[in-house]
Amino acid sequence: MTPTKLNIEQLVELCKSGNQSAQLEIYNRYYKAMYNASFRIVKNRFVAEDIMQDSFLMAFTKLNSLKESKIFGAWLKRIVINNSIYYHKKNNKNKEVPLDDILYKIEDDSYGIESNYEFANIKVKQILNTMKSLKDNYRIVLTLNLIEGYDYEEISHILNMTYANCRTTISRAKESLRVKLQMVYE
Repeated sequence: MTPTKLNIEQLVELCKSGNQSAQLEIYNRYYKAMYNASFRIVKNRFVAEDIMQDSFLMAFTKLNSLKESKIFGAWLKRIVINNSIYYHKKNNKNKEVPLDDILYKIEDDSYGIESNYEFANIKVKQILNTMKSLKDNYRIVLTLNLIEGYDYEEISHILNMTYANCRTTISRAKESLRVKLQMVYE
Protein backbone atom coordinates (compact mmCIF):
# COMPACT_ATOMS: atom_id res chain seq x y z
CA MET A 1 0.00 0.00 0.00
CA THR A 2 1.35 3.40 -0.91
CA PRO A 3 0.90 6.25 1.55
CA THR A 4 -2.05 8.50 0.84
CA LYS A 5 -2.23 12.25 1.02
CA LEU A 6 -5.24 12.13 3.31
CA ASN A 7 -4.98 13.95 6.61
CA ILE A 8 -5.58 12.18 9.89
CA GLU A 9 -9.16 13.45 10.19
CA GLN A 10 -10.07 11.94 6.83
CA LEU A 11 -8.34 8.66 7.70
CA VAL A 12 -10.15 8.41 11.04
CA GLU A 13 -13.50 8.91 9.34
CA LEU A 14 -12.64 6.16 6.85
CA CYS A 15 -11.64 3.89 9.75
CA LYS A 16 -14.97 4.52 11.45
CA SER A 17 -16.65 3.11 8.36
CA GLY A 18 -14.44 0.00 8.55
CA ASN A 19 -11.88 0.85 5.85
CA GLN A 20 -8.90 -1.47 6.50
CA SER A 21 -6.60 0.44 4.16
CA ALA A 22 -7.13 3.57 6.24
CA GLN A 23 -6.40 1.57 9.41
CA LEU A 24 -3.15 0.33 7.89
CA GLU A 25 -2.24 3.87 6.86
CA ILE A 26 -2.81 5.14 10.41
CA TYR A 27 -0.83 2.22 11.83
CA ASN A 28 2.10 2.95 9.50
CA ARG A 29 2.09 6.62 10.49
CA TYR A 30 2.05 6.02 14.26
CA TYR A 31 3.52 2.63 15.12
CA LYS A 32 7.16 3.75 15.66
CA ALA A 33 6.24 6.56 18.03
CA MET A 34 3.79 4.36 19.95
CA TYR A 35 6.33 1.54 20.23
CA ASN A 36 8.97 3.95 21.55
CA ALA A 37 6.55 5.42 24.09
CA SER A 38 5.68 1.96 25.39
CA PHE A 39 9.28 0.74 25.36
CA ARG A 40 10.46 3.63 27.52
CA ILE A 41 8.03 2.51 30.22
CA VAL A 42 8.13 -1.30 30.07
CA LYS A 43 11.81 -1.69 29.02
CA ASN A 44 11.15 -4.85 27.01
CA ARG A 45 10.90 -4.71 23.23
CA PHE A 46 8.59 -7.71 22.88
CA VAL A 47 6.19 -6.48 25.55
CA ALA A 48 6.29 -2.96 24.09
CA GLU A 49 5.38 -4.34 20.69
CA ASP A 50 2.47 -6.33 22.14
CA ILE A 51 1.20 -3.32 24.07
CA MET A 52 1.50 -1.12 20.99
CA GLN A 53 -0.48 -3.58 18.85
CA ASP A 54 -3.13 -4.14 21.54
CA SER A 55 -3.46 -0.38 21.88
CA PHE A 56 -4.07 0.02 18.16
CA LEU A 57 -6.74 -2.68 18.31
CA MET A 58 -8.35 -0.98 21.29
CA ALA A 59 -8.24 2.38 19.53
CA PHE A 60 -9.79 1.04 16.34
CA THR A 61 -12.59 -0.74 18.23
CA LYS A 62 -13.37 2.35 20.31
CA LEU A 63 -12.93 4.87 17.52
CA ASN A 64 -16.56 5.98 17.70
CA SER A 65 -15.94 7.28 21.24
CA LEU A 66 -13.33 9.73 19.89
CA LYS A 67 -15.02 13.12 19.79
CA GLU A 68 -12.49 15.01 17.65
CA SER A 69 -10.67 13.15 14.88
CA LYS A 70 -7.82 15.66 14.82
CA ILE A 71 -6.62 14.58 18.29
CA PHE A 72 -6.32 10.92 17.29
CA GLY A 73 -2.52 10.83 17.80
CA ALA A 74 -2.70 12.20 21.35
CA TRP A 75 -5.63 9.91 22.14
CA LEU A 76 -3.73 6.88 20.85
CA LYS A 77 -0.61 7.84 22.80
CA ARG A 78 -2.68 8.11 25.98
CA ILE A 79 -4.00 4.58 25.38
CA VAL A 80 -0.46 3.26 24.80
CA ILE A 81 0.92 4.97 27.91
CA ASN A 82 -1.97 3.84 30.09
CA ASN A 83 -1.59 0.25 28.87
CA SER A 84 2.18 0.40 29.41
CA ILE A 85 1.82 1.75 32.94
CA TYR A 86 -0.84 -0.83 33.73
CA TYR A 87 1.47 -3.60 32.52
CA HIS A 88 4.41 -2.17 34.45
CA LYS A 89 2.46 -1.92 37.69
CA LYS A 90 0.99 -5.41 37.27
CA ASN A 91 4.36 -7.02 36.57
CA ASN A 92 6.55 -4.85 38.80
CA LYS A 93 6.21 -7.40 41.60
CA ASN A 94 8.50 -9.87 39.83
CA LYS A 95 11.41 -7.48 39.07
CA GLU A 96 12.94 -9.42 36.19
CA VAL A 97 16.22 -8.41 34.61
CA PRO A 98 15.87 -8.36 30.83
CA LEU A 99 18.26 -10.66 28.95
CA ASP A 100 18.85 -8.16 26.20
CA ASP A 101 19.55 -4.70 27.47
CA ILE A 102 18.36 -2.51 24.63
CA LEU A 103 19.50 1.03 24.01
CA TYR A 104 16.76 3.52 23.50
CA LYS A 105 16.48 4.32 19.84
CA ILE A 106 15.51 7.75 18.71
CA GLU A 107 14.30 7.74 15.17
CA ASP A 108 13.91 10.83 13.11
CA ASP A 109 13.88 10.06 9.43
CA SER A 110 12.00 13.19 8.44
CA TYR A 111 14.81 15.64 9.15
CA GLY A 112 17.75 13.71 7.73
CA ILE A 113 19.76 13.81 10.95
CA GLU A 114 23.10 12.20 10.24
CA SER A 115 26.69 12.22 11.44
CA ASN A 116 26.67 16.00 12.05
CA TYR A 117 24.86 15.28 15.26
CA GLU A 118 26.84 12.24 16.41
CA PHE A 119 28.11 14.07 19.47
CA ALA A 120 24.61 15.19 20.42
CA ASN A 121 23.30 11.66 19.85
CA ILE A 122 25.99 10.25 22.12
CA LYS A 123 24.91 12.65 24.86
CA VAL A 124 21.25 11.78 24.33
CA LYS A 125 22.06 8.06 24.53
CA GLN A 126 24.06 8.62 27.72
CA ILE A 127 21.18 10.54 29.27
CA LEU A 128 18.64 7.90 28.23
CA ASN A 129 20.90 5.12 29.53
CA THR A 130 21.30 7.01 32.80
CA MET A 131 17.52 7.39 32.98
CA LYS A 132 17.23 3.60 32.73
CA SER A 133 19.26 3.30 35.94
CA LEU A 134 16.83 5.47 37.92
CA LYS A 135 14.19 4.02 40.21
CA ASP A 136 11.14 2.94 38.21
CA ASN A 137 8.85 5.68 39.47
CA TYR A 138 11.49 8.33 38.68
CA ARG A 139 12.11 6.91 35.21
CA ILE A 140 8.39 6.80 34.42
CA VAL A 141 7.62 10.36 35.55
CA LEU A 142 10.66 11.75 33.70
CA THR A 143 9.71 9.85 30.56
CA LEU A 144 6.17 11.19 30.69
CA ASN A 145 7.33 14.73 31.46
CA LEU A 146 10.51 15.24 29.45
CA ILE A 147 10.10 12.83 26.55
CA GLU A 148 6.36 12.47 26.08
CA GLY A 149 5.63 16.10 26.99
CA TYR A 150 2.91 15.63 29.60
CA ASP A 151 2.53 18.35 32.22
CA TYR A 152 2.31 17.76 35.97
CA GLU A 153 -1.46 17.71 36.04
CA GLU A 154 -1.70 15.12 33.25
CA ILE A 155 0.97 12.94 34.86
CA SER A 156 -0.72 13.10 38.25
CA HIS A 157 -3.95 11.96 36.58
CA ILE A 158 -2.25 9.16 34.59
CA LEU A 159 -0.36 7.84 37.63
CA ASN A 160 -3.22 8.45 40.05
CA MET A 161 -1.22 10.65 42.43
CA THR A 162 -1.77 14.09 43.87
CA TYR A 163 -0.50 17.11 41.97
CA ALA A 164 1.89 17.99 44.81
CA ASN A 165 3.25 14.43 44.95
CA CYS A 166 3.74 14.49 41.19
CA ARG A 167 5.73 17.75 41.33
CA THR A 168 7.85 16.44 44.20
CA THR A 169 8.53 13.14 42.45
CA ILE A 170 9.53 14.86 39.20
CA SER A 171 11.77 17.28 41.09
CA ARG A 172 13.48 14.43 42.94
CA ALA A 173 13.79 12.42 39.73
CA LYS A 174 15.45 15.35 37.94
CA GLU A 175 17.85 15.81 40.85
CA SER A 176 18.68 12.10 40.89
CA LEU A 177 19.29 12.18 37.13
CA ARG A 178 21.47 15.28 37.46
CA VAL A 179 23.61 13.64 40.19
CA LYS A 180 24.05 10.45 38.17
CA LEU A 181 24.97 12.42 35.03
CA GLN A 182 27.55 14.43 36.98
CA MET A 183 29.20 11.14 37.98
CA VAL A 184 29.29 10.08 34.31
CA TYR A 185 30.82 13.35 33.09
CA GLU A 186 33.40 13.72 35.85
